[in-house]
Amino acid sequence: MSMQLPPLSAVRVFEAAARHQSFTRAAAELGMTQAAVSYQIKVLEDRLGAPLFLRRPRQVSLTEVGKRLAPAVTEAFELIGEAFAAARSGAQGTLAITTVATFATNWLAQHLGSFQVAHPSLAVRLDLSHQFVDFAREEIDVAIRSGDGNWPGLATHMLMRMEFTPMLSPALAESIGGVKEPADLLRLPIIGPDDPWWAQWLTEAGVSPAGLEGRPQNRMGSQTVEGGAAIAGQGVAILTPAFFQAELATGRLIQPFDLICSDGKAYWLAYPEARRNAPKIAAFRTWLLAEIKAGAQV
Repeated sequence: MSMQLPPLSAVRVFEAAARHQSFTRAAAELGMTQAAVSYQIKVLEDRLGAPLFLRRPRQVSLTEVGKRLAPAVTEAFELIGEAFAAARSGAQGTLAITTVATFATNWLAQHLGSFQVAHPSLAVRLDLSHQFVDFAREEIDVAIRSGDGNWPGLATHMLMRMEFTPMLSPALAESIGGVKEPADLLRLPIIGPDDPWWAQWLTEAGVSPAGLEGRPQNRMGSQTVEGGAAIAGQGVAILTPAFFQAELATGRLIQPFDLICSDGKAYWLAYPEARRNAPKIAAFRTWLLAEIKAGAQV
């Protein structure tokens, strides 16, 4: 059987009036008129069938019924306040990020430590997914996705363009005496020859992409895996330079040509426009954009 509660708005008015022992001060606290406070109290008294306040000229005081009810009502509102404070603290204490595996593995995981040092009280939860998130249904704060950034209802910030160029291991390059011109790449195993990036890059390099035809379709689904295969000497991969800075710096991969292409898409930070000023989202946005900018200047 459901509880027959009186209107909570009237109970809230009673709690304030009982605490202040004044309809006037209760009205000021709640942003109401004194007449509205009197009306809400009358609603409760009619529901109870007993007066809650003794009304005297320019003064009110609790009746015996009111004195018995007031402590319980005050305690109930304190418990509700504490529950909401705890929920708010928990929500503000965790930043939930959904991102694609390539960005998470090849960039975010390598930089996220500095964010957590700057915000030690904010935990981070990563969700790896290629599906776009429904912010209204899922407990996600921000998303990092690839595309054109045109997503209605979302605030978006471009992080980096989806650029690409061939990379391979030094040993694989030496196996044919070195890669001296773009056409030399077609003398080697190609990782993901059906990837549209390959056809675009070869065309812009002045090489017919027809040399990709008839090759094993060994596409591996992510730059993380394809980069690993390239490091192992399994073939030439077409990769985003920003994701493989460490591998290029240490010589595990080489980028034989300066030509870097883009398909017009980019990686974007996205979140609901209405949550733009949420402290944890603002903190992550400020850090991420600054970190991306610093990396681009290196």
